[in-house]
Amino acid sequence: MDESMIARQDAYIEKTDVWAKLSAPLPAGVISWRQDGKVTARDGKYFARFVAYIEANTVRERLDTVVPGEWDLTLELLPVIAPGEDGDGSQYSFKARLQILGVIREDVGTGKDYKQASTDAFKRAAVRFGVANELYAYEQNWVEMDGDGRYAKPLEDPQTAYTRRYGKPGSAASAAATTGASAVVPTSMLTDTEMVSCPKCGGRMWDNRLTKRNPRAPDYKCQNRSCDGVIWPPKATTSGATENQDDKKLASASALVGTTEEELPF
Repeated sequence: MDESMIARQDAYIEKTDVWAKLSAPLPAGVISWRQDGKVTARDGKYFARFVAYIEANTVRERLDTVVPGEWDLTLELLPVIAPGEDGDGSQYSFKARLQILGVIREDVGTGKDYKQASTDAFKRAAVRFGVANELYAYEQNWVEMDGDGRYAKPLEDPQTAYTRRYGKPGSAASAAATTGASAVVPTSMLTDTEMVSCPKCGGRMWDNRLTKRNPRAPDYKCQNRSCDGVIWPPKATTSGATENQDDKKLASASALVGTTEEELPF
């Protein structure tokens, strides 16, 4: 084997090792939880969905540790998104172009201000290199709240609630729930129905039926940011009669792929 071939092989092994280090699981201490959406009432109690996330500094530290001086970020400001039908304010957007060892990944982030939008774009681009990708495996985390007001607080630490229901992320119990290997199918605390798989990629989906503000919005949205799979509400029959269970299953099975956006889990 000549020296040039050996050099190319060594370079390939080195770069493969870099990708593995970038996508390595994050320390538990850097993962936080935030409320996603409004509080929902159910049987006299209140619940809110919480999603796991990490700060942009955590992504930056991972890049500086694994590829110090070998990554570059470029941000491009995009046109402002006008307020939606639900009354939310304008959304700012950036396109992030992240380059690592000559490999480029791009993604778009949004937020209520320039800072939030730019950091969102940065993290979205980084996840395309595997950074914090494991957060997509998290199940929906519905936590009981002390009320439905603006300043309502969770009655239980979201991480504690998640661990109690699914086990620690990465554990056998959590893996079984994520892959469906467990004999007990994970269910939504609010709907008591089976978790739905994405019709496009087969991954987990967010159940938005009780929290969405627009009734015409999708019932389910794929948790994977790189997938735009959704399941729309079943269409009403022309006669106005109630659909039977078989019709509902058929409507869900023939779900369409949409373009609605969902925040990253971090």
